[in-house]
Amino acid sequence: MNNAIARTTALLSTCALLLTGCGGTNTVTSTKNSPNSTPNNTPTDNATTTSTSSAAIPIGIAVAQTSNVALLGQEQVAGAKLAEKYFNSKGGVNGTPIKLVFQDTSGDEAGAINAFQTLINKDKVIGIVGPTLSQQAFSADPIAERAKIPIIGPSNTAKNIPEIGDYVARVSAPVSIVAPNSVKAALKQNPQLKKVAVFYAQNDSYSKSETEIFQQTVKDQGLELVTVQKFQTSDTDFQSQATNAINLKPDLIIISGLAADGGNLIRQLRELGYKGLIVGGNGLNTSNILPVCKALCDGVLIAQAYSPEHPGEINAAFHKAYTDEYKKEPPQFSAQAFTAVQVYVEALQALDKKSKVNKLQLPEFRTELNKQILVGTYNTPLGEIGFTPIGEVIQKDFYVAQIKMAKDGSQGKFTFLK
Repeated sequence: MNNAIARTTALLSTCALLLTGCGGTNTVTSTKNSPNSTPNNTPTDNATTTSTSSAAIPIGIAVAQTSNVALLGQEQVAGAKLAEKYFNSKGGVNGTPIKLVFQDTSGDEAGAINAFQTLINKDKVIGIVGPTLSQQAFSADPIAERAKIPIIGPSNTAKNIPEIGDYVARVSAPVSIVAPNSVKAALKQNPQLKKVAVFYAQNDSYSKSETEIFQQTVKDQGLELVTVQKFQTSDTDFQSQATNAINLKPDLIIISGLAADGGNLIRQLRELGYKGLIVGGNGLNTSNILPVCKALCDGVLIAQAYSPEHPGEINAAFHKAYTDEYKKEPPQFSAQAFTAVQVYVEALQALDKKSKVNKLQLPEFRTELNKQILVGTYNTPLGEIGFTPIGEVIQKDFYVAQIKMAKDGSQGKFTFLK
């Protein structure tokens, strides 16, 4: 009993230090992105040991809750909240609850930068899950890197995300691994495919990275790339690009964009008479696309890093919690956000069990937490995952789903291909 009391006291003291001492590296500026930046971008050390009335461990969630990117970010909020409830019901971090602190990144780089700075400087979190877009990560992650605060990207699939810095990891498998699967599935459905048209959002880092993989896969499969059409994620009218592509009579169209623009592009392609197969990239991997293209979403193929049918106790618990709350199958973006929170919780549990947490100053604590994240193995809704030394996710299970819609477009779902 005395050992348990001593252990709890030590952990609560540590949590108090975490919540009040996060000023240790929280003054972070960027001459490139901040109007109030200082010349040298050097974090300052203002750590304190003032006590706090709260013992919950704060983890930041920086995802898009507004803008057209909110179609993805809303799913991440849902997954993160389910993780908070689930792991706290299991005792949190060895008896201490976690507390998720949400900041809206909106849909651009400035929004992500502001969200990160608020979480670091005002909310004083011990780590951050986010942002939603790779485009945002390339601008915001360096801020956390300079502050030496762990980052776990829940949906950043572009090339070179982990290479941003030592404190940057991701639970979202890179596009180079996931994207080719959907093209191969299209060929399996129609071995006679020959001509391919590609569309991508030229103002989005993820889309530009993904289209390179798609285009290389087309060539590797011996298919003919007849045209590459560009658009912006803010576009709503795709008549010109769609007409140009359809006139070349492609058998397959591949789209790298986000849910709102991608859904509108699919709808307009079908309205203009295109009847061939369509492959969507990871940005279209959300049920929120269904109200955009409705019945015309039917048949779209999208590669997946998550399946609701994946075996395992944790996925069963996540699946039940999600379907009970939202009355539909959980999507990939929710599963990845849940997984990112899980990684933090289990890394904190492992670090605390070493009985060294209460002896660490805040900068050293964050460093040790980051190290623990990278060496751990986690049984998650995505399956078993781990990380390479640079923070790249190690995942072995991937899937392809096809959208199946009711004829009137009133409802639809992702059907996983065998």
